[in-house]
Amino acid sequence: MSITVNAIVREDQGKGASRRLRKEEKVPSIVYGGGKAPLMISLNIHEITHLLENEDTFTSVLDLVVDKSKEPVVIKDIQRHPARKSISHVDFLRIDEKHTLITTTPLHFIGTEDNEALRIGNMLNQFVVSIEISCLPKDLPHGIDVDVSGLELGDHLTLTDLVLPEGVTITSLQHEDVEAHDQTVCSVTEPKLMAEVEEIEEIDSELDEEGEGEGAEDSEGAEGSEGSEGSEGSEDSKDGDAEE
Repeated sequence: MSITVNAIVREDQGKGASRRLRKEEKVPSIVYGGGKAPLMISLNIHEITHLLENEDTFTSVLDLVVDKSKEPVVIKDIQRHPARKSISHVDFLRIDEKHTLITTTPLHFIGTEDNEALRIGNMLNQFVVSIEISCLPKDLPHGIDVDVSGLELGDHLTLTDLVLPEGVTITSLQHEDVEAHDQTVCSVTEPKLMAEVEEIEEIDSELDEEGEGEGAEDSEGAEGSEGSEGSEGSEDSKDGDAEE
C-alpha cells in the first residue's frame, strides 16, 4: 500500500516565515530534483509525525500530493529540534521510476533467538546498522535482513556476506577493489573480550588526549574548521528554513 504525504505550497521562506509556520503547527519543507525547480511546501506537523512513526516511511517511495498534483518522492533529510526532537524541516527528493536511486536502508538482525552461542551468554556486536544502496524505485527494500542464527563464537559477517534482494547493490562494493571496501557488519564474541577491547580503547583515548595536550602549546591560536558538517543534501535544500 502506498504512503501519501499531503502538502501545500508556501510562498514565504526564511527563518521568520518558518517560525510562523511552526507556531501554526506546520513543518516547512522542500521538494527538489527530477530536473525540476525546487518547490517550497509545508506539512501538517501531526500528520508527518504520525507517518514517521512507521519505519517504512523512511524506506518507501512516497506519493507527495501538493494541491491536486501527485509525484513520487523519497525522504532525503529530516531536521529535528535539538531539545524537543520535534520535526522542524523535511527534504523530499523527486524520483524517476526508470532511473536508479541511491539511498540508505536499515539492517534487520534476525535469528538471535535461535543462535546457540548467544543463548549461552555470548554477545552479538553490531558494527553496521544501515547501508547505502542503489536500485530502481520499484526494487527499494524496507530493509536488509541479516541472519545471524548460524554464527558461532568468533564468527563474523561482512558486507559481501549479506543476501540482497534482486536489483539491489551496495554502493561501497561497486569499486574495483571490493576487498578493500568490505566491512565487518557483526560478530559474536565473549563478553569479557568486548570489555577488554573497551578498556584498551579507553587507554588509547587517554594517551591521545595527553598527546594533544602536549602539542596544544605549539598550536595555540590555531582553530580547526568543522569541515562539511551540516552540508548534507542537495544545494537546493538550502532554503533558509533552518531552525535557530
